[in-house]
Amino acid sequence: MADFVRDVMTTGVVAVRPDASLVEAAQLMRAQDIGNVLVATEGQILGVLTDRDIALRAVADGADPLTVSAQAVCTPNPVVVAPDDAVPAAVALMRDHAVRRLPVVENGRPVGMVSLGDLALTQDPTSALADISGADPDHRPGTGLV
Repeated sequence: MADFVRDVMTTGVVAVRPDASLVEAAQLMRAQDIGNVLVATEGQILGVLTDRDIALRAVADGADPLTVSAQAVCTPNPVVVAPDDAVPAAVALMRDHAVRRLPVVENGRPVGMVSLGDLALTQDPTSALADISGADPDHRPGTGLV
C-alpha cells in the first residue's frame, strides 16, 4: 500500500488559461483522454474544470461554449494536497469536500493530480472502482476499439 500522495498521483499537469473557451478546454480533455483540466495562470491554480462542469454549468443552461470562459465555469480555489501528504489525508479531504480529484501542489506550483481511481488502484486493487480505473481506455465499449 502507498503511504504518500507522491506514490499514487498522476504526474504532470494539464491546464488551460482562465480565458480559454469551454470548447478549447473540452478539446484538450479529449486529446489527453482526461475528464478535467486545471485553470491556471502563471503557474497558480485558479480552479479545476471538469467535463461535468462544462455539461451542467454551461451547456445545460444553453450557454455558448465558444464564448464562455473556463474560469467562469470552473470550481474556484480547489482543495489541494502536497506530494508528501499521507494518502489517508487525501482520502479524508476527498470525502470531506465531496470531490473525486485533487490537484497536487509543491512549492506553490501544480505538479500532478490524484484521483479517486488512483487511490482505489493502490488502496484496494480488487475493488470494482480499481478495476474500472485500471481499464485500458482504448478498449472501452462504445469506442469501436474493443
